[in-house]
Amino acid sequence: MTVRKAWVLTTVAVGSALSFVMLLVVGVYIVAGNLVNGVGGGAKALAKGSVPAAYSAVVQKWGNLCPAINPALLAAQLYQESGFNPNAKSAAAAEGIAQFIPGTWATHGIDGNGDGVKNVWDPQDAIPSAASYDCQLASYVKDVPGNLTENMLASYNAGSYAVIKYGGVPPYKETQNYVKTITTLEKSFAAPVTRVDPSKQAAGAIDYAQKKLGTPYLWGGDGTAQDNGRFDCSGLTKAAYESVGITLPRVANDQYNAGPHPRRNELLPGDLVFFSKDPTDSRAIHHVGIYVGGGYMIDAPRTGAVIRFDPIDTGEYFGATRVTEDGAKALPTTV
Repeated sequence: MTVRKAWVLTTVAVGSALSFVMLLVVGVYIVAGNLVNGVGGGAKALAKGSVPAAYSAVVQKWGNLCPAINPALLAAQLYQESGFNPNAKSAAAAEGIAQFIPGTWATHGIDGNGDGVKNVWDPQDAIPSAASYDCQLASYVKDVPGNLTENMLASYNAGSYAVIKYGGVPPYKETQNYVKTITTLEKSFAAPVTRVDPSKQAAGAIDYAQKKLGTPYLWGGDGTAQDNGRFDCSGLTKAAYESVGITLPRVANDQYNAGPHPRRNELLPGDLVFFSKDPTDSRAIHHVGIYVGGGYMIDAPRTGAVIRFDPIDTGEYFGATRVTEDGAKALPTTV
């Protein structure tokens, strides 16, 4: 069977869904200005699986230590610092999942799990220490004008003295980017408390993916001339959003953090849908597609297959992300 015939048969099989798809794609633009705002302030619950299961409980507990932080903000900070890697070590000698330098750890590290040892390499100590340190910094700058959480994050990056000196987030590009990155990523780790806004670029991303229907799969494929225009799953979603000016990370489990997470009954065309054998850990995601409506996605499924329409309601369905430009920009280049 030719690739063209395979695509035609697939298209016929989901023909009724496609009529619905086109209505929904148009609807993306119609509802873009009509829905309520996205994740509200003060969200306390973590989005499903956004934090690896081994750390979820400790992040949820210690993320409520003081009013300046919340679990989603703490998760975003850990992700930005280390990508939840408990063995991370930077060129500046920062260590562990929370990236403490030895001097700061000696002063601010705590025995979070009560085993009698404070170990920077143990997330059960390092995560509580990060939360405790955040709250101490917040207490130092509580009288500084502006947003307490932003001033706390700026203190973590530049020191509380700089925040006090400048009366808020200091005019350092690195510090300003640090604050913006984590406060933006917070939305990706928070369970939405309201319906999240649809992406205005969603229809363009779908249009790009539809034009690739029938293209053979290639592991690691980015659709380049060297790849003969072929893609793997995350290569397709990355290229689709790049076509509308949004740059996503290369791998699926990092793409999950590119925006807030609509519930299954709130999906709109253009949402990225993810699949994992571990329903508790977004770092275990192994597949991604672009939702098109009617319970279907466009995806590049596996070696030997072509880009096609597939149902999303399988046993490995993990969740979805509504890609935002700011959310994508906030993702670290390496985690």
